Amino acid sequence: MWRDLYRSKLTSADEAVRIVGSGDRVHVHQGCSEPEELVAALMRRAPELTDVEIVHCATMGTADYTRPEFEGHFRHAAFFIGGNVREAVQCSRADYIPIFLSEIEGLFESGAMPIDVSLLQCTPPDNYGYMSLGAGVDIALTAARHSKRVIVEINDQCPRTFGDCFIHVRDVDAMVECSHPLPEYRSHEVAPADERIAAQIANLIPDGATIQTGIGAVPDCVLRNLRGHKDLGAHSEMCSDGFVDLIESGALTGARKTLHSRKVITGFVLGTKRLFNFIHENPIFEFHPTSYVNDPFIIAQNERMVAINSAIEIDLTGQVCADSLGPRPYSGIGGQVDFIRGAARSKGGLPVIALPSTAKKGSVSRITPQLKTAAGVVTSRGDVHYVVTEFGAANLHGKTIRQRAESLIQIAHPHFRSELERAAIELGYFSSQSVPAAR
Repeated sequence: MWRDLYRSKLTSADEAVRIVGSGDRVHVHQGCSEPEELVAALMRRAPELTDVEIVHCATMGTADYTRPEFEGHFRHAAFFIGGNVREAVQCSRADYIPIFLSEIEGLFESGAMPIDVSLLQCTPPDNYGYMSLGAGVDIALTAARHSKRVIVEINDQCPRTFGDCFIHVRDVDAMVECSHPLPEYRSHEVAPADERIAAQIANLIPDGATIQTGIGAVPDCVLRNLRGHKDLGAHSEMCSDGFVDLIESGALTGARKTLHSRKVITGFVLGTKRLFNFIHENPIFEFHPTSYVNDPFIIAQNERMVAINSAIEIDLTGQVCADSLGPRPYSGIGGQVDFIRGAARSKGGLPVIALPSTAKKGSVSRITPQLKTAAGVVTSRGDVHYVVTEFGAANLHGKTIRQRAESLIQIAHPHFRSELERAAIELGYFSSQSVPAAR
């Protein structure tokens, strides 16, 4: 019986992490699913461990393993940089792996990045011995399936979710029972420009569309602006509290979805206890590994697929930087390109890059003649379709460099338009005789 097996594998957090040895690569469940007690126990072993690599996407915990005093004991490699590890990555105490979110699991499956130990947070087992990964399947389930050893933090406050998101007691090496609230992800502060951008995007979205949103104030605002729409669907690597409001308002039903009708397809959630309570045993939500959710060919099967993602800056030809401030890594490639390409191939699809026109309290234009030196190009100019700021929407797809520059200058902040026009002339994007009319 699985119950006897379960009891035999129960242990303390400190004992469980003794599985980890020097030189091991450890994968940690990401986001609001971080197994905090296991991570804390691993930190207590720091004096006796060397060269342990800890890999994951963004987590909500403290990430103590990136602190200076743990150099030589632990080193973090980030698939997506969260605020808790950003300083360490930028100071070279931790590493950044630029990769499409949809392709990370392939590293585990192929053996290119073997995992020695996986740390998961799960629900208690059901009557058949299966534990749900709760608030996030993401890349964690695949990492566990290809890991040499698996440790599960069994948290009775973890929401039980459905989909391809279960692991059985027999596939785990050690289990630790605990009870604590999940770490929460709070919404960003909303600026007036964010509201105007969201309104512009909402006007582009038809009833019956299937939507994906990234992280940030603009996506949150877009969701609020869609409450008057009808029969929306969701296929999104990540869901936030805003999806709860859309479902409760009746705007999001999934009735016109062409793939997984009436289901919210997602890889993980980032939000508050309200969201965790809402997804608990809620059959409208179906969780799948990111390699499925973010596969552009899967995404494209949703007709009227709308992908909404953000950028740090965009140059006048349409190149999008979304993961760095010049040479300094800031976040990650994430799923932006996966969804931009999927939406572009969807019947009636709409790929959108959204960004405020300025940064640093209006002193810097986010629409620039050229990207900063050594800035990372996340989305190529060949992939970009719609770009939206608070001053309008520009469709760059199929346009010449001159047309792109003209369109982007029109949605730049008025204070920077003349400067951008001069730069465009200097770069040879258009001549002084073809400068767009003053706006």
